[in-house]
Amino acid sequence: MAAALALARRAEGLTAPNPPVGAVVVRAGRLQGSGFHRAAGEPHAEVEAIREAGSTARGATLYVTLEPCSTHGRTPPCTDAVRQSGIRHVVIGTRDPNPAHRGRGVRLLRKAGIRVTENVLETEARELVAPFAKHVTTGRPFVTLKLGLTLDGRIADRNGRSRWITGAASRDRVHDLRRRVDAILVGRGSACTDDPALIARNGRHHVPWRVVADSRGSLPLSARLLSDPWVDRTIVATTRRCRPRRIDAYRNAGARVWRLPSTRPGVSLSGLLDRLGRMGVLHVLCEGGGELAAALLRGRFVDRCWLFLAPRLLGGSGTPAVGGRGWTLGAAPEMRILAVERVGEDVLVKLEP
Repeated sequence: MAAALALARRAEGLTAPNPPVGAVVVRAGRLQGSGFHRAAGEPHAEVEAIREAGSTARGATLYVTLEPCSTHGRTPPCTDAVRQSGIRHVVIGTRDPNPAHRGRGVRLLRKAGIRVTENVLETEARELVAPFAKHVTTGRPFVTLKLGLTLDGRIADRNGRSRWITGAASRDRVHDLRRRVDAILVGRGSACTDDPALIARNGRHHVPWRVVADSRGSLPLSARLLSDPWVDRTIVATTRRCRPRRIDAYRNAGARVWRLPSTRPGVSLSGLLDRLGRMGVLHVLCEGGGELAAALLRGRFVDRCWLFLAPRLLGGSGTPAVGGRGWTLGAAPEMRILAVERVGEDVLVKLEP
């Protein structure tokens, strides 16, 4: 199952609106075939593994990270492929989180006389499909908020400079995370100040949707998001405050422009996430800034936080990691610490609400 999970992770960020899935076929203790779902419309992991195993799949065990699908979509049901292959035992990481399908594949396999073992490395398997589970049950993408901050909670100094608060090892981890998401979201301030490209280093085969929440249309036309070769992957989420001439300029540059309802302090994040969900986006990474982070937390849109803490202190009038008007102590959002690890000279703290 660990091998199947490792295979599935190779396709994170590439399979939307489907989940990443990995599978291996084992017979007499030896690996006979392996596979993973590479993209929507491509063969599912079970089919790839069974094809590679060929005739050796008969009497073998299939390890798969997610319950095999049992309905006909863009590809035939995987339960049919499993039954036809002669596999005798199927080991599953976790059941399908889709309420309409959950458990159906297991029942079909057992009805066909195939032994099924469930919940092997279930925690890891459920973590792998958490974005899919959020999308299939709510229609909205899973949101990870990433912040690189000092020990006193600053994301930029008093002059607005943020490069680089965290070290090279932390930045490498962020690029790895970028390769695993479907969209990267930033606020107007970060887009204008940092002029980011929002793509993963050495990951140009996978360019996520690059989304800027900009209620007034302040993003300059010279920004990299509007002038690089991947401008067609840029979405400017704005409101009626943005002038029509500016909207036309963004579209002429090649970007998509969504005019959404406005809320205080800017673009309706509820409307934005709903629209991304309708596009099939499973996982959104928010990379700041502080005002956008505050709005996401206040709206309870955040599913996971990655905080990279650098061993520095800025103090004074540095930019706070979470802006807005703040909370009283009794009303402050509470987090549960999931993991803490050393990343170079920094510390990564993973949390969830």
